Amino acid sequence: MKPIEQYDNQHLIDPQGRSIGYLRLSLTPACPMRCSYCRPEVIDDLPNQNTLNVNQIETLVRHLVEHWGLHKVRLTGGEPTVRRDLLQIIERLSTIDSLTDLAMTTNGLTLARDAQALHDAGLRRINISLDSLRTETFENMTGIKGLPRVIQGIHAAMESGLTPIKINTVVLAGDNADQLPELVQFAAERDLEIRFIELMPMGPLANQWAERYVPESQMRDALSTVISHWQPLEQKHDSARCFRVHLRNGQHVTIGFITPMSCNFCDACNRLRLTASGDIYPCLMDQPRGNIMSAFAGKFDPIHFDTLLQQSLKDKAEEHPINGFTTMTILGG
Repeated sequence: MKPIEQYDNQHLIDPQGRSIGYLRLSLTPACPMRCSYCRPEVIDDLPNQNTLNVNQIETLVRHLVEHWGLHKVRLTGGEPTVRRDLLQIIERLSTIDSLTDLAMTTNGLTLARDAQALHDAGLRRINISLDSLRTETFENMTGIKGLPRVIQGIHAAMESGLTPIKINTVVLAGDNADQLPELVQFAAERDLEIRFIELMPMGPLANQWAERYVPESQMRDALSTVISHWQPLEQKHDSARCFRVHLRNGQHVTIGFITPMSCNFCDACNRLRLTASGDIYPCLMDQPRGNIMSAFAGKFDPIHFDTLLQQSLKDKAEEHPINGFTTMTILGG
């Protein structure tokens, strides 16, 4: 086991020897959706006076990129488009030369209006949540009437150049587990990658996990009616195990499975997560391990910031816990 104090070409290294190169930064816990697996019925949406501001976000990301070799940042939520200063955040981060991948995950509700502006500000890739193409299922899972807006947003993102676009689908027994073929067809017709995500025992459905969980094996069985051939794709440090598949109708599409429960990817985890209020999560399903806000108590203190990061990474376990401690709306997945 490598001590955290030993650096590998100025990279953050966790106790298992994994190099951390990817920051998932939640900009807000707020979201207009009430997704059944993500967001409790009651949650405080009021702005937090301790929320990281634009200057702090640029400072911490620039430091992580220039001093610790991070190369990828994904903006998450909640719903990141709720932030009124989102375009300014993207513009600032896009000026960091060594940041090679600036992406965002969104529910897609505002993309019909904002996709081009996001692209022009410097965003290059986008993941869009879409759990169903059926109105009733979509409304049951998200708590709102918004399916047409999301579909329009996907098309706007395609037209704006925010590509490659990935569709994220959380699969739940009793909701959308029987709808995977039509979602694959939707993705194939638009040349989108689709990723099916296993439910994790955390958040509002934690107590129902055993009844609602659908493993990858069952997802693949459900897709056998429309897929004739699976071709594995090589990848590194990706949470999804991806395949280029041949559909029985002659089309092709890329499908990914994110399988934290049936086949975890902890051994290749290169992620660090920060919440909008500065909490450090070395692991999605673990507890927060410190808070970076004290490094901004006046002029930014990079030495104190580094100390906080290194201390938090000492607690990054070899594998995630059996049950999660927080909700997706805080961390963004």
